[in-house]
Amino acid sequence: MNINNKEIERKFLIKKLPEDLESFKKYHIIQAYISANPTIRIRKRDEDYIFTFKGSGFIEKTEFEHPLTREQFYGLMKKTEGRVIEKYRYIIPLENDLIGELDIYKGELEGFKNIEVEFRSMEEAESFKQPVWFGDDISYDRRFSNASLAFYGLPG
Repeated sequence: MNINNKEIERKFLIKKLPEDLESFKKYHIIQAYISANPTIRIRKRDEDYIFTFKGSGFIEKTEFEHPLTREQFYGLMKKTEGRVIEKYRYIIPLENDLIGELDIYKGELEGFKNIEVEFRSMEEAESFKQPVWFGDDISYDRRFSNASLAFYGLPG
């Protein structure tokens, strides 16, 4: 869990799901936003509860995470704005010891899919060659941020 960290990640749409998808580790995630600017989010990942603050930026941004109790999570849930996002996240190993976090959304965002890949440096992020099953790079498109999806839904 990031306590005080820089997050470096790129985000892609999905052309085709991996055939062996159910063989990967999977989390059920519910998240909601207290604020979109700055991004202040709460998340329930299976039975873990997390408070997150994200700084501005596209590929590289500051991220602070702090654990919450179940009671704190549900208390803060009453203060959220916009949609609650529900999704399943699959943890998929990629080349060069990288990990893809494939999200398949439920509820109002049913059927939307994307994948995020976290990197150790900007150089690594910039040189990344996406697998053929990845779709368009949406790293610089704010409309696909989870905060934007929560407040405005899928881009039209």
